[in-house]
Amino acid sequence: MSSDVPEPAVPDVDQSLRLEVAFLRGQSDPCYKCSTCDSVCPVATVDEDFPGPKFQGPEQWRLQRGTIDVDASIDACSNCLRCHAACPEDVALAEMHNVAREERVADRSRLKYLRDRLLANYGTLARIGSKAPRLTNWLANNRVLRGLGETLLGITAEREAPEFAHETFREWWGDRGGNTITRTDKRVAYFHGDYANYHTPEVGKALVQVYETLGYEVAVPPQRCSGTPMFANGFLDDAERAARVNVRELSELIEEGYDVVATCTSCSLALREEYPSLFDIDGIETVAEHTFDAVEYLLEGEELEAASLGDEGLPESISYHSPCHASAQGVDGRSIPVLEDRADVAVTDLGDDCSGMSGTYGWKAERYDSSMAIGADLFDEMTAAPGERAMTECPTCAMQMEHGTGYDVSHPIELLADALVEE
Repeated sequence: MSSDVPEPAVPDVDQSLRLEVAFLRGQSDPCYKCSTCDSVCPVATVDEDFPGPKFQGPEQWRLQRGTIDVDASIDACSNCLRCHAACPEDVALAEMHNVAREERVADRSRLKYLRDRLLANYGTLARIGSKAPRLTNWLANNRVLRGLGETLLGITAEREAPEFAHETFREWWGDRGGNTITRTDKRVAYFHGDYANYHTPEVGKALVQVYETLGYEVAVPPQRCSGTPMFANGFLDDAERAARVNVRELSELIEEGYDVVATCTSCSLALREEYPSLFDIDGIETVAEHTFDAVEYLLEGEELEAASLGDEGLPESISYHSPCHASAQGVDGRSIPVLEDRADVAVTDLGDDCSGMSGTYGWKAERYDSSMAIGADLFDEMTAAPGERAMTECPTCAMQMEHGTGYDVSHPIELLADALVEE
């Protein structure tokens, strides 16, 4: 079994499938300027020059008449989607912002375009870097090279690059021979995403351990990046090419009785909500309907409720951060009662503050200060909470939390794996 993430050939994107300007203009009509979106925007709270999502979304789009003239301030949007989730009238803010960012791509300087294209297609860089992880880790965190990256490309030198694992998740999966349980009634296809594959394979291993312990057959299909960093940087053509691969591979497994589970809430959000709102691909609605957050899926069944959980090896207390993309799906905090009531772990819910990382947003030199200012309240809450361990479902939120506090941050599925007592 190949250990590399495959790159199947896909057709060029049909531009006629992109959302029509007239459609988005019509979507602005339900907005009655209640400013709910502005009140939840984390960028607007720290950047006085940012006009907020109400202006970026419905106020701009209701003026469009067949051509698009997007305000440059859309570049400051972090793509946290809090505005979209909070809107009482279900205005299509996410779609408006995604299309607006795409329109701004051509107006970027050559270096900023290159920087954003690299960040958007990080999976390609990660696939190359993972071939020589020790060398890549040294180069990526060399102070001189980090400074050069900030000067030339605008990638902040203030952050340490995430280390590449010496063995990717897919390499581990291939070496073990794939799944160890075969059945037809309990099947899941794991969408691991780039981060778990290249940087935190322990998250993927924990998912396999938990699901197999509970009697599930696990499949790991060929896949591309979910497209979230491409949405955030305006490269919708790239996102659609990735989506076509993912929808094709996942829909085939769904026809065989599998559901899709993800350990990154940005990945599950892309498959569930952003794909069908932006693209017209055969099977896309089926994939959206059968995609779940990993912990959410377990709690909808009976296996976890019947499983034996213990506290050996678990921290006595841990703090929990709800990622914006988890809250947008209503899947945040699902693991808290499980760990508190059945594994005897004291969990401090840190509230709904944004971490400020928002995927690639916090890597841009011109956004670093805003990113850290947005996360400041979360860092304070973490420091005040008992213990020095935290958990969250988002890998880039975890990166920001560790950067801002020095604490260790785990995925809830890792804690469930530690808590499960195999019988």
